Amino acid sequence: MKAIIPAAGLGTRFLPIAKAVPKEMLPLGDKPVIHHVVAEAAAAGFDEILIIVSRGKECIIEYFAPNPELESHLDAAGKSDALAAVRQATSMARIEYAYQEKMLGLGDAVKIGRKFIGADPVFAVLLGDTVMQHSSPLGAMAAAWKTFHKPTVCLEPCAEERVSRYGVAGGRETEASIFELDELVEKPAPDRAPRLTSSAGSRLPFHAFAARYLFTPEIFDCLEKTTSGFAGEIQLTDAMEQLRRKTGMLGITWPGKRLDIGSPAGLIEAARALGS
Repeated sequence: MKAIIPAAGLGTRFLPIAKAVPKEMLPLGDKPVIHHVVAEAAAAGFDEILIIVSRGKECIIEYFAPNPELESHLDAAGKSDALAAVRQATSMARIEYAYQEKMLGLGDAVKIGRKFIGADPVFAVLLGDTVMQHSSPLGAMAAAWKTFHKPTVCLEPCAEERVSRYGVAGGRETEASIFELDELVEKPAPDRAPRLTSSAGSRLPFHAFAARYLFTPEIFDCLEKTTSGFAGEIQLTDAMEQLRRKTGMLGITWPGKRLDIGSPAGLIEAARALGS
C-alpha cells in the first residue's frame, strides 16, 4: 500500500536552525523525527512512500538513500551495530520524492502525490513532523476501510483553548471508537467548532485531527476544486469536507498519543515522552 508524507514546510518555529536542518531531521532519540514516521507507515503495510520535500531539504533524501562507501567502512571496521542501523534506515520502505515548489499549504502538498497514487483504491497520509506514542492508529484505520470503504481521519481530544490551531471534527459514534462524521472545520473558534457525540448520545470534548489520514483518490478531485482558505493556503480540511459530503468519512479514536514536533517545546516533550 502507498502513503504520502508531507515534509516540505519551512519550519519557521525552529528558525534559525531550520535554515540548515529540516525540523523533520531533528533528533528524537537516536533517529530523526521522519525516521519514526516512515517506520510507522511501513510497519502498518504502507511500504511504498512518497515524501514531499522543498528545496533545501535534500538531507532527507540523503538520509534514506544507501551509502555503499559508509557501509563498506563500517563493515571493515567491525562496527556491526552501526552498519545494521544504517541499513535499516535505508530498507524500511520503497521511497520516492517530489518537490513542493511553493508553500501553498498541506492540501497542495498532498495534491502533488496524485500521479504517485495512481489508481490505488486507498492511501495513507502521515504528517512528517508528528510521531505517535504507544501505538499507531493506521491498523485500526485500515481495518475500518476494509469494513466500511470510507476515507478516515484519526482524531484525538483537544482542549478548548487549542481548538483554533487544528482541523476539528463533528459526528456520531456508530461503533466503539468509530464515528460517522458530519462536519469538518479548519481552525474554528471554540464557539463554532463541531463536536462528537457518543453512541449513548452524550456530547464529547472537542476532537482534532491527529495527523493520520486514509483517503480514496477522490480527494485529489476535491483538492483541485479547493480554493485558498485559511492563511491563503490550500486547506486539506476543505477538500476533506467536500469528500465527506460525496462519499462519507469516518473518524477513528485510538489509545495512543500524538506527539507534535512542530515546535521546540513539542520536540522536547516528545523526547521526554519516548524516553520514559
